[in-house]
Amino acid sequence: MLIIISKPNKEAYNTPKVFRPIILLNTMGKLIKKVISHHLQFHLSANGFLDFNQLGDIRQHSTIDTRMYLTHIICAGWTKECYTSVIAFDIAQFFPSLNHSFLSICLEKAGLNANILKFFQSYHSNRSTTYV
Repeated sequence: MLIIISKPNKEAYNTPKVFRPIILLNTMGKLIKKVISHHLQFHLSANGFLDFNQLGDIRQHSTIDTRMYLTHIICAGWTKECYTSVIAFDIAQFFPSLNHSFLSICLEKAGLNANILKFFQSYHSNRSTTYV
């Protein structure tokens, strides 16, 4: 839901830039998402399913950690007189196109609770997918 709030102390309110759009988010949904994310990360890392070099959206692996790791790799290349390249890409559409059956198998092998597995299976049951 989007609401529009006028900015205070403006002489005239006849242009769009004197208003501030505010998006109201479902905070309970965000809280549940965060709790599930923390549980998944714990189980996946405890069972060795996360590679040490996985840096994005992982607790204890911040943007600063990523920057330091990349700087280390680049400097190590320079000392060996090598050229170093970095390729970055966005995989925002990865999860909507993930094979849900395969995800369920991976989560089960990671040792997740049966109720969590049922949650994901239920969540994915009526969604269309385009497999990569």
